Amino acid sequence: MTEVQTISDPNIISFPKIGWEFHIDPTAFTVFGLDIQWYGIIIVTGLLLAILYCFPHMKRFGIDSDRAIDAVIGGVVGGIVGARLYYVAFRWDEYRGDIKAILNTRNGGLAIYGGIIGAVLVGLLICKARKVKMLPMLDITVIGFLIGQGVGRWGNFVNQEAFGTNTDSLFGMTGGRIQQTIFHNSAYLDGEMYRQGLEMSEKYAVHPCFLYESVWCLLGFVILASFSKRRKYDGQIFLMYLAWYGAERFVVEGLRTDSLMIGNMRVSQALSLIICIISIILQIIFHFRVKRDPERYILYADTEESKLLLSESGVKSKNKSKEIKNDSESDIKEENHNGTDN
Repeated sequence: MTEVQTISDPNIISFPKIGWEFHIDPTAFTVFGLDIQWYGIIIVTGLLLAILYCFPHMKRFGIDSDRAIDAVIGGVVGGIVGARLYYVAFRWDEYRGDIKAILNTRNGGLAIYGGIIGAVLVGLLICKARKVKMLPMLDITVIGFLIGQGVGRWGNFVNQEAFGTNTDSLFGMTGGRIQQTIFHNSAYLDGEMYRQGLEMSEKYAVHPCFLYESVWCLLGFVILASFSKRRKYDGQIFLMYLAWYGAERFVVEGLRTDSLMIGNMRVSQALSLIICIISIILQIIFHFRVKRDPERYILYADTEESKLLLSESGVKSKNKSKEIKNDSESDIKEENHNGTDN
């Protein structure tokens, strides 16, 4: 492997073979003494972009966005809480007895699988309460997940975390914090990487795992969003997402140096394999079921119930618009009348 230059500045990130170098302070700015991190800004940006995509496209899935908004908000909160709890649970020795550290997510420490589990559980509970069909909601939601994940992974880039093993590839990266992390967690100090059996050196570049996952998720977004117009049954996009993301995560997780572990097993890698296999099996089963009895698997968006709900929602929106317009006209007339009196 080709040795890379030692970087003393922790905020320098470099892609040696491409010739790119960036100076990025993880702290974007400070407000009233509180440091606002790029990590948090990027995560929120990913969430907002996902929401901006999902709401206008809910009608395609037969969902009334007014009913679904509570599920989306609850899902976002459940996702953040779930992501943090999942991460902390597998690193409990680091957080035991330190509540402030558990609550502090500004510097990272969110596990995507925990976020997915939390978002789905809370979102579906609210869907049930608001009488929103779960499978169509899952279909549109996971397309949004791919946007959020694709954008959110760049938070790992800024923090120089979630990187992989040493590599001599064209896209190999290094950085001041990356080199420090490797040094303090390798054989020199009997660190965590060494205990996991990873032979790492700060003298060489590492796999940019954030980049692999970001590209894969954004590509998945394009593919699933396009295919959603031709889906055969509700829940199909959700199953495709599980297979798509599970396959990528299984491969990339095997490269990472910071995996959550149970003994010698990488938790996310094992979970990814299970999810991917189950998803593929279910897709094969439903493919033949739909082919054999297509009328049984009519899309919810094509049902009378969905069309009626969307129609009622449209009427309510028009009535609200008329009320707002009438109120505005009344206010204008009143102002003009008062002006005449004066």
